[in-house]
Amino acid sequence: MKLIKISFFMAFSILLSSNGFAVSAEREAAIAERIKPVGDVCIEGDSGCAAAVVVKSSEPRTGQEIFNASCTGCHSTGAAGAPKVGDVADWAARKGSRGMKGLYVSAIKGFNGMPPKGLCMDCSDSELKAAVHYILSKSK
Repeated sequence: MKLIKISFFMAFSILLSSNGFAVSAEREAAIAERIKPVGDVCIEGDSGCAAAVVVKSSEPRTGQEIFNASCTGCHSTGAAGAPKVGDVADWAARKGSRGMKGLYVSAIKGFNGMPPKGLCMDCSDSELKAAVHYILSKSK
């Protein structure tokens, strides 16, 4: 039994020392490419970091764009009690009891389970109003 163990370890060490496990430079480069980092972490105040570039359109987004980006998660499913887009009776009642100004205020400042701006912190008030109009147009 000892002879078998010794033979196995000798054969294994010969294999390791041979070129059987060598990786070609081409394959090594391919491996390095696959496992390279996809980005860097930059801590605010670190002088070695480049400034972040934010590209923002000068045009306001449409109500549909705002709805699709920030509102659809709750207002398409009714999550957290949100009125669903397309529910004519529910939206008519809300519009009737609060008026357009009340709906705007709810969209901007939040209401019940809805957080302020529906968490669209880069939305302007006019973009949020456009989203309210979009929802109402789909709920007639």
